[in-house]
Amino acid sequence: MSKPLISLKEGSSINLWQLLLALLFVIIAWLVSRFVAKFIGRKILKMMNISDDNVIIIQRLVFFVMLGIIVITVLSFLNVPLTAFAFISGAIAIGVGFGAKNVMDNFISGWILMSERPVRINDVVEMDSQLGRVIQVGNRSTMIRRIDGAHMVIPNSTLLQSNLINWTLVDPNIRNSIKVGVAYGSDVEKVRDILFDILSNNENVLKDPEPSVIFEDFGDSALLFEVWYWAQINTIRELRGIRSDLRFEIDKKFRENDIVIAFPQRDVHLHFADDVAKQLAKKLESSGSQQSIEDKSKGEQAEGSVEETEKSHKQS
Repeated sequence: MSKPLISLKEGSSINLWQLLLALLFVIIAWLVSRFVAKFIGRKILKMMNISDDNVIIIQRLVFFVMLGIIVITVLSFLNVPLTAFAFISGAIAIGVGFGAKNVMDNFISGWILMSERPVRINDVVEMDSQLGRVIQVGNRSTMIRRIDGAHMVIPNSTLLQSNLINWTLVDPNIRNSIKVGVAYGSDVEKVRDILFDILSNNENVLKDPEPSVIFEDFGDSALLFEVWYWAQINTIRELRGIRSDLRFEIDKKFRENDIVIAFPQRDVHLHFADDVAKQLAKKLESSGSQQSIEDKSKGEQAEGSVEETEKSHKQS
């Protein structure tokens, strides 16, 4: 166990016993570092009312600082000078620069995301028409849970370079809208009053900013109205639930007040020009006269055949 395995230039050597002790120390120190980082995040930082994003940043800083202390301690225990890794570290840096460009790009982008915080944990974001909630910002990628329960794993560099919409970056207030069309002939002022009454009675709709009802347009088959309102959401399902509740209430109130929600319909008008009508009449007359001539000829042929049969009977 004490036989030298690796000889260094400075006259020192490393034996098998030292390697085993160093490996055991690294494993124990690694586990202790993870436990200490999580303990600091869960117990101490939570008591100080620090946000989840800052807790994760501090946990990772503590872990990497302890990891650096472990590396220096192991090298000191093995009597390995740091100058021995000067050439190796340079070669590794070049290899990492060329061979692991994307990994380093995502790693650096992860730290940028955690420092600038354009997205945070529990933020409601929209990316490529996909709506979801951020559940984890990692070193290499960010995980977003979509409204259908699927998880999107997006590289951090892609997240920084893409057009990302963060619905809750500043505050949880979100403006939403609902469109409805009523039949022509409906009392538009009554429709407006009903929509305002529905918005004012819904507890999830914020009173400030005030909701608004817009007479959008005269559509092909309906009078178009659009309702704008603000709501405070904590989950994505709340946004869909508020829209659903408002639509249920709109349908109910419109039925009670005999207001018809319009549906697509078309009026078809047939108009024939005089020349077309005359040509059609001539064709009908010509076809009728031709039919009468054919019927007359068929009748004469039938009479001739009857006379011939009578003559044949007499001769027989």
